[in-house]
Amino acid sequence: MDMAKPHAALLSSPGMGHLIPIVELGKRLVTHHNFTLTIFAVTSPMSPAESHVIQSSMSPKLFDIVQLPPVDISGLVDANSSIVTQLSVMMRETRPAIRSAISALKPRPTLLIVDLFGTESFPIADELDMLKYVYVATNAWFLALTIYVPFLDKEVEGEYVHQVESLRLPGCKSVRPEDVVDPMLDRTNQQYVEYVRMGSEIPMSDGILLNTWADLHPTTLAALRDDGLLGRVTKSPVYPVGPLTRTVSASKGQLFDWLDKQPSESVIYVSFGSGGTLSCEQTTEIAWGLELSQQRFIWVVRPPSIRAADASFLTAGNASGDDPLNYLPDGFLTRTRNVGLVLPLWAPQADVLRHPSVGGFLSHCGWNSTLESITNGVPMIAWPLYAEQKMNATLLTEELGVAVRSKVLPSKKVVGRQEIEKMVRTIMEDKEGNAIRARVKELKQSAEKALSMGGSSFHALSELANQCEVRMQSQKAQAP
Repeated sequence: MDMAKPHAALLSSPGMGHLIPIVELGKRLVTHHNFTLTIFAVTSPMSPAESHVIQSSMSPKLFDIVQLPPVDISGLVDANSSIVTQLSVMMRETRPAIRSAISALKPRPTLLIVDLFGTESFPIADELDMLKYVYVATNAWFLALTIYVPFLDKEVEGEYVHQVESLRLPGCKSVRPEDVVDPMLDRTNQQYVEYVRMGSEIPMSDGILLNTWADLHPTTLAALRDDGLLGRVTKSPVYPVGPLTRTVSASKGQLFDWLDKQPSESVIYVSFGSGGTLSCEQTTEIAWGLELSQQRFIWVVRPPSIRAADASFLTAGNASGDDPLNYLPDGFLTRTRNVGLVLPLWAPQADVLRHPSVGGFLSHCGWNSTLESITNGVPMIAWPLYAEQKMNATLLTEELGVAVRSKVLPSKKVVGRQEIEKMVRTIMEDKEGNAIRARVKELKQSAEKALSMGGSSFHALSELANQCEVRMQSQKAQAP
């Protein structure tokens, strides 16, 4: 291990939406900023997709990935607890293993970077004399709400969803009651307590990394840095270092053979991320909406769930033995066989979105998926299901102008086939869709510029590297 390089330890909580951004940040730190790196991944034993991400990131091998043993939390939380609660308890119970694993590294890392669920490991960094950062792998507006929620907790009476007025964030776009993140839906629930805790712990870091870029959120980022606004809460530098997305591979097979035969920008890709699930009724309406639209499509289908919309979060890629194709309307596959493909459970999304034949994305608005869509210049139909996805959908439609969305919230009510047909046609055929397409291509160029040598995101990570160099020099000077 090169003693002259800063050595970073990165900590990822379970879930594809957490692991992928950590891995991509790691690649960026090694290849562009001369770091030595070790990733500690707390993974779910039920998620083959997480194992696939870890295996594929080892070629070429840029860093070490240490999978920490999963902890049994069955006696600590109810089986029906929210994902936020489960992840918080998992990361809390894994702290002894995290501490032992980091302590065993030689030389000791210069810094620890945790994701949103890892802030309770900050005392480990303090004890081992490491800089500590939090990587919030989503947008600046979500960060603004999260760090301000401890203040809203004291200011707002009653449930947030029952408020008449929007929740004001200093210097930022207000948050409508119907757009609040899942942990804020019920203030009596443990996930709300965990979320408020995270909001209060993030400002204890030496810096906050965001998977976005300066030109995407200029107003919000300015508020986060202004001591008269949210800067008095953050208390530490904010580094927009994105968009960091999965690198594409040269995918082959029937899916891409089919895509190669389709006209440019003629296919809509439909997927609800690694964790999203729909009801049986909503699955039926999407099938009819796609068929009625008469547009080419690729649809990633998983078995419906009567439980939560994030029911697959900790089991991504795990085939339950329940064939999702059994839930499609009678005759659907036969009637659409010349215009669409239905894929059970999973698809190589980054590769699909990059293909020139893909011209639209019906998405759950997870931030990884959102960035993959924008960086490939693909307009969206926003279909938020859980976590901060409602905020993302509002950002995409009302502020950035790169998506359309349904009149009803999909997590509250079934969206009908006629509305689905209309949204698909809007994105793929109508004049409004052309304007959205032009706007998303502008953002694609803006993203490329931010990541390029000397761009805003490249500069932000360089600043972080400089902080590490200063710490290393200080430690050398103090060494006996």
